Amino acid sequence: MRKILQPILAVVLGLTLGLGVTWIAGESPWHVLRILGRGAFGSSYDFGMTLFYATPLIFTGLSVAVAFHAGLFNIGAEGQLTLGALAAAAVGALWPGLPAPLAPVLAGVAAIVAGTCWGAIPGWLRARRGSHEVINTIMLNFVAAGLASYVALYLLKNPDSQNPETRPMGAGYLIHQFGFFGGAPVSAALPLAVGTAFLIWMLLWKTALGFEIRAVGQSESAARVAGIDTGKIRILAMAIAGGLAGLVGIGEVLGNAGKFRLGFSPDYGFLGIAVALLGRNQPLGVVAAALLFGALHKGTADLDMETEHVTRELSLVLQALIILSVSAEGLWSWMKKRGQT
Repeated sequence: MRKILQPILAVVLGLTLGLGVTWIAGESPWHVLRILGRGAFGSSYDFGMTLFYATPLIFTGLSVAVAFHAGLFNIGAEGQLTLGALAAAAVGALWPGLPAPLAPVLAGVAAIVAGTCWGAIPGWLRARRGSHEVINTIMLNFVAAGLASYVALYLLKNPDSQNPETRPMGAGYLIHQFGFFGGAPVSAALPLAVGTAFLIWMLLWKTALGFEIRAVGQSESAARVAGIDTGKIRILAMAIAGGLAGLVGIGEVLGNAGKFRLGFSPDYGFLGIAVALLGRNQPLGVVAAALLFGALHKGTADLDMETEHVTRELSLVLQALIILSVSAEGLWSWMKKRGQT
């Protein structure tokens, strides 16, 4: 019960503090709250955009969560999703004539493989060379950005556009978009994300590999005594995390743009860290947290036009306050002691 109530209370506390900031800035908190609710859920299109923003956050949140369970901190989801999206777009640009359903499956596999390989690199460096994954993943983010820029600007550049993007993929690669969201680009990537969350739950709590991942994360020395190859498990965990981040490319490239565009991600990889923390590294919690962050991202978009003193950057303030509330273990312990006295 505590694991369920604490994130909920953290969200309430973070939102309360954030709305208090709007009051200090000179806006009515109730007015801002109404704008947030209407912007995120006011129409079928608004709700669709909330789901569209939440979909990649489910993938990156799961990516960070799997690494956390293995005792690793994956800050490289941004680079992994970049190469995943690039690989999917490259397949579609190089073989545009492939028909469905082979085309989207091949592009999706390419996205997963690219993310998996990019995630396995810091896992191998940590397991076999002792290099900390935080440093490695941060550096690999810059390497991934450089590779993506080179491919998009020189190897697969779109000759019909001045934007930094690859050539469009063939029509057979595009996946189904749901028409009942008023034109919002909600595609089959959404049920894929929810299904992936269920599969990750099955992996972590219903398989021997999942048990080994959690054992290594909770106590590396005890896992080693029990005969678990901790290095191998860490490599596998980071590879799985990279593959999950690479799945972002399916929703963005196959379900929306039909090409790779530089800068398409508003830091989905880094927001995935916040999503995993709020979701307590539980797949169901990650889905709920991604929906919340998607609603904040969409709801705050109207603040620029409908308020005088508050802008869409309020979403960053709210996210920060929510994460601070979640991570304030001392606060929750103090509240628990006060409740017992």
